[in-house]
Amino acid sequence: MRTHVFIFSLILVMLGTESKAQRSIRIGYVDMNYILENVPEYQEAQTQLDKRVAEWKSEIEKRNNEVEQMKQALENERVLLTQELIKEREDEIRFMQNEILEYQQKRFGPEGDLMKQRSVLIEPIQDQVFNAVQEIGNARQYDFVLDKSSDLVMLYADKRHDVSDQILLSIKRSSKRNQVQSRSDKEDLERSESLSVEEVRERESREAAAEAKQTEREQLIEARRASRDSLQNAKREEFERRRREILEERQRRKDSIEAARSGGNTSGNPPGLPGETPPGTLSPEQRRQQILEERQRRRDSILESRKKKKDSIN
Repeated sequence: MRTHVFIFSLILVMLGTESKAQRSIRIGYVDMNYILENVPEYQEAQTQLDKRVAEWKSEIEKRNNEVEQMKQALENERVLLTQELIKEREDEIRFMQNEILEYQQKRFGPEGDLMKQRSVLIEPIQDQVFNAVQEIGNARQYDFVLDKSSDLVMLYADKRHDVSDQILLSIKRSSKRNQVQSRSDKEDLERSESLSVEEVRERESREAAAEAKQTEREQLIEARRASRDSLQNAKREEFERRRREILEERQRRKDSIEAARSGGNTSGNPPGLPGETPPGTLSPEQRRQQILEERQRRRDSILESRKKKKDSIN
């Protein structure tokens, strides 16, 4: 109810001011939640703070579980304990409960670690946002800049009065100014600061489309490379398989020949004349000499036979 009265009073003041000053009241609004969600520094600080809060809550839960276990153990053993031991156990439980309350106050109290960490991590970024709101308000000559995400009830707000994106752009540019080192970076920053929000959005959209296209091209190249490598690997494996088969076939033939040679003469000597060296083990020169000797023996045998025949005739 108070909020509605405040809005109604604000409208009356605005109308009265307009009638006196003969100038339209310029009002803009921002969505503070939307702005903070899109500020990387704020999100990083909030993540750090949430991590610490989770650790503190986990510690409190751990201590509460210990107290509950102590209570349960006391109830189970109460009939076996003396009054002095019971009182001692109860005092110990109360002491731990008080420690938990003190720990909660230390972490989450009005002056606890949570408020201190928030002031260290969050408030500087919020101040940066508020400064950007003031700069935009002064530059556009706004009489009022309202926060859409606050408790103030806004029944209707035209989107053209929303300056949240301008605030975000101002914060990003301010952050880039602090990071500029070279002259070329400074010139690029000056060119980017001359762009409007719509132009920045269009450029970011083109950059995102180009990046997506580049990613798609890289994925296509990688897929082709993977397909080519797979085909080469398949060919290499097929070549190795055929090579192994040929080598195995050669080895089988060699083993078969050696087995046939060793199995054809049970006496251990290869076929041929007694005491002769197996032909398969002779060198070419030895084999040639053996053939010549065999021919000479045959010639001598023929001559001897002819001589005997001639003598018998005489």
